[in-house]
Amino acid sequence: MGLFNRRQTSTTPADPAMAELGREYANARRHGDRKTMNKIRREINTSDQDLSSFADGMNAYDAVPPAYSRRNRRR
Repeated sequence: MGLFNRRQTSTTPADPAMAELGREYANARRHGDRKTMNKIRREINTSDQDLSSFADGMNAYDAVPPAYSRRNRRR
């Protein structure tokens, strides 16, 4: 049982470009970059297949834990 051992139902998303946008959106959300989040929201197509690929990309990024915690940093 490893840290990154996650079972996935599908290995490739239907639309790789939308999956990449989903990963970028999740990255911007994690870092609090509202400007990038709004820019990506405007670029999203509204078809169901695209939105599922976008969600798959977001979930793939969210599955990776942060590299460090801000709580225990020295000031």
